[in-house]
Amino acid sequence: MSARQLDEHEARECRAEQRSYVWGFALALVLTLIPFALVAFTDIKQMTLWITIGICALVQVIVHLRFFMHITFAKNKREDLLLILFTVLILVILCGGTLWILFDLYQRMLPGMMP
Repeated sequence: MSARQLDEHEARECRAEQRSYVWGFALALVLTLIPFALVAFTDIKQMTLWITIGICALVQVIVHLRFFMHITFAKNKREDLLLILFTVLILVILCGGTLWILFDLYQRMLPGMMP
C-alpha cells in the first residue's frame, strides 16, 4: 500500500480543517472552564451564576455545531440545519411537556407545599 502525496490544494484544505478543529477545541475548553471557575473560585449571586452557565452552554452548542459538525448557514448545508432545528423543537416539546406534567402532578398531590 503506497502513501499518496497530497497536492497543494488538498494539503491546504487539510491544514485549514485541522486549524478549525484546534479552534473548536480551544473555544470548547474555555467555555467549559469559565463556569467551572465561577462555581469553584468565586462567590457571586446564584442567578448571575445560572445565567452565565446557560449562556456558556448555548455558545458551546454553537461552537460544536460550527467547528466539529461543520453546520453553517450556507445554502448547501440547509438540510442539516433544518434537521437540527427540528430535533431541538422535538426536545423542547418533550422536556416542556414533562415539566408541565410533573409540576401539575406536584400541585395536585401536595397543594399546601407550593411556594
